[in-house]
Amino acid sequence: MFKNAKAQREKMNDLITRAESIVNVAESEKRELTEAEAQELAEIRDNVKAIKDFLGIDKDLDEASAEVNDGAGAGAEGGETRAKESDKEVELREYRQFDAFLRNTVNTRDGELAPANNGKIIPTTIAKKIIARVYDICPILEKSDKYNVKGKLSIPVYPADVSSQTAVAFANEFEELASTTGDFTTVDLTGYLAGALTKVSKSLVNNVDFDLVGYVVNRMADAIARFIEKNLLGLGGGSVAGLGDATNVVTASAIDGDVLIDVQGAVKDVYQADAMWIMSTATRNALRKLKDDVGRYLLQDDITAPFGKTLLGKPVYVSDNMPNVANNAKAIFYGDFSGLGTKFSEQIDIEVLRERFATQHAIGVVGWIEFDSKTLDNQKIAVLKISTGA
Repeated sequence: MFKNAKAQREKMNDLITRAESIVNVAESEKRELTEAEAQELAEIRDNVKAIKDFLGIDKDLDEASAEVNDGAGAGAEGGETRAKESDKEVELREYRQFDAFLRNTVNTRDGELAPANNGKIIPTTIAKKIIARVYDICPILEKSDKYNVKGKLSIPVYPADVSSQTAVAFANEFEELASTTGDFTTVDLTGYLAGALTKVSKSLVNNVDFDLVGYVVNRMADAIARFIEKNLLGLGGGSVAGLGDATNVVTASAIDGDVLIDVQGAVKDVYQADAMWIMSTATRNALRKLKDDVGRYLLQDDITAPFGKTLLGKPVYVSDNMPNVANNAKAIFYGDFSGLGTKFSEQIDIEVLRERFATQHAIGVVGWIEFDSKTLDNQKIAVLKISTGA
C-alpha cells in the first residue's frame, strides 16, 4: 500500500543489526553500557517499534483491499468470512476518507467523510488508533485502573489497616456469626476538560507519498500521552490529583541502596508481581553508579525487561515528566499502578481546523479529552520523597 514499505523494512533491519553490535561490543569488553550507548539503544527500540507500527498499518490495509476485491464473488458459505471482512473494509474506507479530508480533496471512491458517532469529524477507527497509541506510550495509564463513564464516579476504598475491614472467624453450627461491616471511604472521580493542538505543514499535506493519517495519529497521541502522564504523576499543577495524593511515602535525604530497599519494601508482597519503578533520566543515571556489597550494579541492563532496565529485579520506566532529585521532590514512584484510578468521561475527540492557520501555510488538529485520576489503593504504591534541606 505504501511506496516506502520496503525501505522501512530495510531501515528496521539495519537498526536491529546496530543494536546487536552495541550489546556485543559491551559484552566483549566486559563492561556496562555507556550512557550514550544506552540512549542509542533506547532510540533504536523506539524507532523499531514505530516502523513495526507503520508496517502493521500497511499490511492491514493491503489485506483489507485484497479482501474487499475478493469478497464480491464469495458464496453463501463465506458468510462468516464476509462479516470479518466488513470491519477491515470499514477501516480501509475511513482511512481513505480521513486522508482525503485532511488533504481537502474529494475521495470519489469512498464518498465524503461523515461525522463519527460523537459528532466530531474523525472516524471511529482513526480515533481508536489514537487511543491505542496513547495507551502504548503511556504505561502508567495502561496499568492504571480505568473507568469509562460519564458524570461523577464514587469508588469505595478500604484502608490499609485490615482490622477495620470485614472480619472472618471460625464458627460452630447453629451459632450466629458476629456481623461486621468494613469501614471504608470513597474516592470521587469527576472530569476535567483538556485540549491538545498540533499543526501540520501544508507541504506535508500536499505530499501524496507522505503517510498523513499516521503522522496525525502519532503527533496527537504523543501530545495527549505526555499531558495525561504528567497529571497521572500528580505534577500537572491542576485539578487532577493523580499520584500526588499517595500517602505511602518514604522520606530520605539522599538515594542509596538501603533507601531503595525501603521503598520497595513499602509495597506489600502480594502487589510486587506487577510492580515497576518510575523516575527521571537524571535519577536513573545516578542510580546506574550504585553497587551492592560485592560490587554488582543495582541497576541492570535487561533486554527482556519492558523498558530495558531492572532495579532490584523490577522494570525501570523513565518519564520526562518526573522531577530530578531535589529538596522536597517526589523523585521516585514504585509499585503496582493498578492502585491508581483513572476515569475518562468521554473518548478522545479530534477536530480539524483548516482556516485558522491558513496564513501559516498549515492546518490545525485539536484533540479534546475529559478525565480525572486519583490514588485508590495506597498499599500498592510507594513514593520516595527527598527531605527538605537535604
